[in-house]
Amino acid sequence: MTAVALISGVPLLLGLIGLLLPPGDGTAHDAPRRISAALGIAGAAAALVVTLLLLLSATMPIAVDQPWVNIGGIEVTLGFSAGYAALYVALAVAVVALFVQIYSVAYLHDDRRYAPYAAQVSLFTGAMLLVVTSGDLIGMLVGWEVMGACSYLLIGHDRRLPEAPAAAVKAFVVTRVGDVGFLLGIALLIVETGTTRIEDVLAHDYSAGTLTAALLLLLAGVAGKSAQFPLHTWLPDAMAGPTPISALIHAATMVAAGVYVVFRLYPLYQQSPAALAVLGVAAAITILIGALSATAQDDLKRVLAWSTVSQIGYMTGALAVGSPAAALFHLLTHAAFKALLFLAAGAVIHAVGTNYLSRMGGLREHMPITFWSFVIGLGALAGVPPLAGFWSKENVLTAATHATEPGGGPAPIWVGWVVWLAALLAVGITAWYATRLLLCAFFGVSRQHGPEGPDWEVGFDDARYARPATPHDPPALMRWPILLLAIPSALLGLAAWAPGFRHALELAEPHLSVAVVLPMVLLVTGAGAAWWLWRMVPGVDPAAVLGPARPFLAAGFKLDAVQDRLVVRPVRALAGLAKTTDERVVDAAVVGAGTTTTEVGTVMAALHRIALPGAVVTVFAGALLLVIWYGAAS
Repeated sequence: MTAVALISGVPLLLGLIGLLLPPGDGTAHDAPRRISAALGIAGAAAALVVTLLLLLSATMPIAVDQPWVNIGGIEVTLGFSAGYAALYVALAVAVVALFVQIYSVAYLHDDRRYAPYAAQVSLFTGAMLLVVTSGDLIGMLVGWEVMGACSYLLIGHDRRLPEAPAAAVKAFVVTRVGDVGFLLGIALLIVETGTTRIEDVLAHDYSAGTLTAALLLLLAGVAGKSAQFPLHTWLPDAMAGPTPISALIHAATMVAAGVYVVFRLYPLYQQSPAALAVLGVAAAITILIGALSATAQDDLKRVLAWSTVSQIGYMTGALAVGSPAAALFHLLTHAAFKALLFLAAGAVIHAVGTNYLSRMGGLREHMPITFWSFVIGLGALAGVPPLAGFWSKENVLTAATHATEPGGGPAPIWVGWVVWLAALLAVGITAWYATRLLLCAFFGVSRQHGPEGPDWEVGFDDARYARPATPHDPPALMRWPILLLAIPSALLGLAAWAPGFRHALELAEPHLSVAVVLPMVLLVTGAGAAWWLWRMVPGVDPAAVLGPARPFLAAGFKLDAVQDRLVVRPVRALAGLAKTTDERVVDAAVVGAGTTTTEVGTVMAALHRIALPGAVVTVFAGALLLVIWYGAAS
């Protein structure tokens, strides 16, 4: 059924066409802008329609497998495959991408480089859909790499912001580090099996050592793309990109790709408790680092960025304790509420002209639609029932609880305890920073609607918009995507009660047991503590209670500095040593050999041009010396 190839093929094709368009002039009558917007929206809409049609079809799973070439005995195929799980993820990607394309038309209304932006978003979307629907490891790798290139271009899109190029380079380099391992892991699986077909790779019988080595290498790539410890530091800095791109990266592409790859290859991970143990420890650390770092941020988008790091940790934690269904369910609900939060954050930034919570306040009465969108999104993020995040987090916590019992999962029991404790503690922390964000942005009095003075340019998006006289809800093209995303953010979790959806994802039947009580207590405690601090000292940021620890948490536990000391500086020193050795030893030897040869040749040339009497004397002198030497030797 070739329709499955259209899910990724149409956005990729229209994205390539969009790249051929000339730059525009940023006006309302900009023809390249209108064409590129139409192509971007059409590509995402086509992917959405095809995905919906395939979901409604009776044939599952869908597979298209075309042999392509045989290289050294390794069969490379052009294949696509999709079951219900893949199509649900593709549906989430297409919906978010479509709303981002529509939202961007208004958000970047005066961007002269809108044409390449829209094309790159289409390529980004198509690449993620290729990862989701590919039935071949090479196809998955192509989509994986195209996403990395597009993320670099999109994060650094706004060249007026000095931090954007640095953030783009950081994202590209950090993810490249992980991608080296990912490439080696895929190569090891292909060499071992002799094929690139994913179904054959999953069915192969591996030795324990080979399989564990390949899976650990793949986890390096997952840690980079999905911003997991220790390769998570690029994601908060990626907020330098336009806000719609933040929504796309955080909600449906890039960070979700690593989770989906582990889900797709999960039958292999079930055979390797060591790989699951590594995944579980990294997930627990990531959950807590992301949640704690979010508590101290003043930048609205960085709060949401660190929350993404933490929530992706929930997904990888669910995979580690043996529940890929819970991981995928949380991926879907997270795609909805995180896209909602970022697009709503863009509306706030658009209205007040700054990213900083310390310059907001009192927006509730001016921006009621945006306010209630934030209430739904932050409630889902914190896990407030009956919103979407509550049901998916409940699945993750339940899976971790079961993993603490003997025989409860493929990973060691202690992995279940580590993931459960980290996920449980993060429930309270998430409720605290979500409540703090809502209070600082929408309650109290206005502290400063828009920047004034010499530090006006510190906000990531400030340079795009003049400060309005009064904040207001966004225009229709920005407002409708926010309103529509609020629906799945509120209701998607209820799909766990639908037998068809539950069977398709292989979810356990939802049940509200006593195990839910402790997370609810922590949620109420976290939210209540933030509210109490806000009420005790009106108008003062609850994060002030963090005291001297706040800069440390705001800097993400200073892991950038640690990596700089332990990795960057030693590598630079090694590179400097290699350069010095190359210049002063290798180059010196080569140049010296050439210089010496030239000088010897000059001397010999001079000797050849000597006058005949002198030459005769020289020959006889040489002969005399030889006779003397021979006589002495005898």
